[in-house]
Amino acid sequence: MPLDEKGLLKTIKEVKDKSEKRNFAQSLELVINLRDIDAKKPEGKIQELIELPHTMETGNRVCVFASGEMALKARKAGADSVIERTELEGMTGDKKSQRNLVKAHDFFIAEAPLMPLVGKVLGAALGPRGRMPTPVPPTADVTEHIKRQRKMVLIRLRGQPVLQCRVGTEKMPDKEIAENIQTVIRRIEGRLKRGIKNIRSVYLKTTMGPPIKISV
Repeated sequence: MPLDEKGLLKTIKEVKDKSEKRNFAQSLELVINLRDIDAKKPEGKIQELIELPHTMETGNRVCVFASGEMALKARKAGADSVIERTELEGMTGDKKSQRNLVKAHDFFIAEAPLMPLVGKVLGAALGPRGRMPTPVPPTADVTEHIKRQRKMVLIRLRGQPVLQCRVGTEKMPDKEIAENIQTVIRRIEGRLKRGIKNIRSVYLKTTMGPPIKISV
């Protein structure tokens, strides 16, 4: 069930108006509070990768594990990092470089033949965070995959019945932010056993601003 568009646009404007001006474009964050959810049961283990219709100005930082031609194309496409086999092998056992790599990126893509090595070297760093790479065949259009990853958000239920993700930045048009929010709500509603009835409340806030309730 889509949210009321007029009410949603009004809330987005209010969130922006009440946010103190900073010397950077703050993110807009959606907070979804759930009810009647048991995180220990399969239906309560929510982890969704959602592609938003509109890219945020500060898009996701994407790392590509690739070799040869795909590595060249990934660099040309503007990937934030391209890690080839030798560099990846060099991270074996180096916890600091592994942590730094994970911290510096939001999403990961791996040329399929490199997936076993990625799992061996970085599985312990990426797996628990739900951020294992998306495997793609060597002949795939890595440019399109990078574009898609820049529009992705990962939403996870971690113990508490709360889901949170970025849906835009202050500089984005209100209508685009609204469409991103609607996309997330529809996806989560479809994932919940009782749909919208499992959603207690929804809030929107800027990085440093107060949360404002969205009517559901």
